[in-house]
Amino acid sequence: MNTKSPTTIPERKDVPESDAWNLAKLYDDDAGWEADLAAFKKSGATVASIKGTLGESAEKLREALDLLMSLERTAERLGYYAMLRQSEDAGSSKNQERWGRYVAAATELEALTSFVKPEIQAIPDDRMEAFLATDVLAEYEVYLRKLIRFKPHILTENEERLLAMQEESNQTARSAFSALTDVDMEFGTIETPEGEKPLSQSSFSSFMLSPDREIRRKAYTQFMKGFDGHKNTLSSLYIGSIHLDVYRARVRNFPSARAGALFSDNIPETVYDSLVDAVSRHLEPLHAYYALRKRIQKIDDFSLFDTKVPLVPNIHVHHTYEQAVDRVIEALAPLGAEYTDTLRSGLLGGWVDKYENKGKRSGAFSAGSYVGDPYILMNYKEDVIRDVFTLAHEGGHSMHSWYSARNNPFQHYDYTIFEAEVASTFNENLLLRHMLDRVEDDAMRAYLINKEIDDIIGTLYRQTMFAEFEHMAHAHVESGNSLSLDWLRATYRSLLEKYFGDGVQLDEHADLEGFRIPHFYRAFYVFKYATGISAALTLAERVMTGGDAEREAYFAFLKSGGSRYPIESLKSAGVDMTQPDAVETALSVFASRVEELTKYLA
Repeated sequence: MNTKSPTTIPERKDVPESDAWNLAKLYDDDAGWEADLAAFKKSGATVASIKGTLGESAEKLREALDLLMSLERTAERLGYYAMLRQSEDAGSSKNQERWGRYVAAATELEALTSFVKPEIQAIPDDRMEAFLATDVLAEYEVYLRKLIRFKPHILTENEERLLAMQEESNQTARSAFSALTDVDMEFGTIETPEGEKPLSQSSFSSFMLSPDREIRRKAYTQFMKGFDGHKNTLSSLYIGSIHLDVYRARVRNFPSARAGALFSDNIPETVYDSLVDAVSRHLEPLHAYYALRKRIQKIDDFSLFDTKVPLVPNIHVHHTYEQAVDRVIEALAPLGAEYTDTLRSGLLGGWVDKYENKGKRSGAFSAGSYVGDPYILMNYKEDVIRDVFTLAHEGGHSMHSWYSARNNPFQHYDYTIFEAEVASTFNENLLLRHMLDRVEDDAMRAYLINKEIDDIIGTLYRQTMFAEFEHMAHAHVESGNSLSLDWLRATYRSLLEKYFGDGVQLDEHADLEGFRIPHFYRAFYVFKYATGISAALTLAERVMTGGDAEREAYFAFLKSGGSRYPIESLKSAGVDMTQPDAVETALSVFASRVEELTKYLA
């Protein structure tokens, strides 16, 4: 087994099998995928046979839903495999073609089944209640009640069909952004004492941790100039994505794109506004932290590329991938043997695509499906402690998927992103607690506190800034105004000034950062990171200081899947996100950590 990350960025074909995920539980090979796709594309006649029958009886509705779920399971499996292959090497024409063929087939199926939701929602309320009163539809009650809730936002059969046919083209902005930033854009190399090293989306974070300011400056400047060279294309793609969001919301009779995005999870918009309000009222500790950095680092022109380097010097942090797995599993021991044994087996046995290769998607993600393993994409770096925490984070997602798929039928196994970020950040917090409990000297403790501060900035403050930006951009269009490159840059710069304060200098390229955030192509997604860490800190404290009841409440949350709305499932786990308490608690933790670090470094 390879125990060391590669020093150069290899081609995908040169990645050892031991470092790649094993997709055999999805398909043994591409031929299996091709066979499934061919069968899937022939399902149109079967779908057509149920049209007009859904309201005849509970039995007919059950038969139709069974067929629909069977097709959706196949579609998920096909799409999951194609997405993972595309993510491992987006530069491969074969992967691009496979993904395109899947999207085309899925779009065709969506058009063929576009009659289902309107037909179900046309069933009179009293008849539907009579159907649900029988045992025939017991497994579908959650699904049907959620669907009925959408009744005011479902269009006619023909209108739904037209929207479904458009779905393939709707992916253009997101796909083009990914192709441009992950494949086409090249950032060159950076000269270091160890020789030239490649600068990429994945390696950028490592350069920002360098104690050598000139290396940080060069890497930052070179990286941002790469985005400057494509700023018009990037702004056009994002503007197109925003207009699509607004169009979708208006077509479905939502008052705004944000209202439409939050509706499916039944999250009040007040939760979003309350988050932004709370964070905006607690910027002083954040500004104090940057002032502390500026003083300790002794940099008069303190800049964005100075904000990530560890404040505690001479701490060498190095974990091979296998050592990182050991640390994560040890930290999660309070969750019990089933959890840790399953996760260890997955992390070492084919769930994870470990290291960077050319064409691979940047960052990290966990992607779960009902069939197959909950796979994890990493771009693991041995000298970046954040990657150990990222492994714990993505492992939290994967175990959430593992429990959800094993405790729910397909139609409501899939949990929401609002809940997902709780399970992942919960794991990160347990890892931090584990490390702090075993720290052997004050310097390492300060180092970990510094890291926690930076993590809360990245997950709570930064994601709230992103959330504020995308809400402003969408609202600007919804008010009848036009978006432009200059407006987006000026708006993003104003938020950088708000969140970083007067103590951090912003160079001419700083506001281009708004064009490198992939999550903006999933509108109103990022705020869930901020609410997630807030809920996670509360639940981690409950589990670690409580007993069996608190732990079982947490596991009930992991197992609930999509059987309840997220506000309800989190409330039963012990945190009420309609109240500001959890966010205020997280902000309080941040302020206390800044005070603790200030005393150590005084």
